[in-house]
Amino acid sequence: MFSNLRSLIFKLDPETAHNLAIKSLKFNFIPNTLNEDSDNTLFETKLFNKDLKNPIGMAAGFDKNAEVYNPLFKLGFGFVEVGTITPLMQSGNPKPRVFRLVEDEALINRLGFNNRGANNIFDRIKSNKPTGILGINIGPNKNTSDRLDDYIIGLKTFHNLADYITINISSPNTEDLRSFHKQSRLNNLLKAIEKEKKNLSSQVPIAVKVSPDIDDQEINKICEVLLSNNVEVIIISNTSDATRDKLMNVQKHQKGGLSGKPIEEKSTKLINKFFKILKGRIKIIGVGGVDSGKSAYEKFLAGANFVQLYTGMVFRGPNIVTFIKNELKELLIKDGVSNFSEIIGKK
Repeated sequence: MFSNLRSLIFKLDPETAHNLAIKSLKFNFIPNTLNEDSDNTLFETKLFNKDLKNPIGMAAGFDKNAEVYNPLFKLGFGFVEVGTITPLMQSGNPKPRVFRLVEDEALINRLGFNNRGANNIFDRIKSNKPTGILGINIGPNKNTSDRLDDYIIGLKTFHNLADYITINISSPNTEDLRSFHKQSRLNNLLKAIEKEKKNLSSQVPIAVKVSPDIDDQEINKICEVLLSNNVEVIIISNTSDATRDKLMNVQKHQKGGLSGKPIEEKSTKLINKFFKILKGRIKIIGVGGVDSGKSAYEKFLAGANFVQLYTGMVFRGPNIVTFIKNELKELLIKDGVSNFSEIIGKK
């Protein structure tokens, strides 16, 4: 059905199409997916010691205001991450701010953490219990006087609701946010997070989401900081503000973060570099260009324990988890493994 509707949907402005998708999920206008392998042991795993039926997650950015996480679980996602959520409501950058690069199977966005704010979203999640593992992605307001404190506010607001909290230091659309990749700044941030967790007597796991545009010299330093601060998961990676050279679409020079197929190889290589250093001490969620069983398979081979997607669903439609699992199943059976985890890091 999606293939028939895609040409119509792609005539809409990308942000309008996204809002329509949210409304369709919210009011259950999307039909149930055919999910024959919902309990296939090939895909079973654990995230933060909680059972997952599969390792395929929805990345932050799709459900910014935590409106449709339960419908996303119904579509087959093993886990869902909402946000990015800031302490105060903000409207984000001026429109147009999302660009669909059809020939490249990519998006460029410069949304700028548009969301309804922590208190509004807290109330929504509290009144609508998640039916699966829910991650909450937090970040600072654009005009805040203290970005570190904004992360603390996010932690204090959501630590009792989230299965895990993601510290987003990697969006290219908030000026100077990526300076938190610097060793001293990242260390100070994570120590403040850990201190506040102790104040709250909170055991909520922490994930850190990094940029695909970091250079090799930064990788070792980031790993040192994550390990010394007991971070349990690293998400590799966010959108890229580079990687434009091979794009075909005329909008390729739009300012913002690039996602989708053009960053697939870049993120997969980065995953493998982190995996070789971390050696399983920190779990990896691989993001970037996941839209098929083969692309997920390559992420696992590189060292990812889980994958997330967003742009893939824009181009493949709401049945994408089923498509990925069907193709991935064939690849895993060919490898003769009983569970996908057996191929992690075998690249």
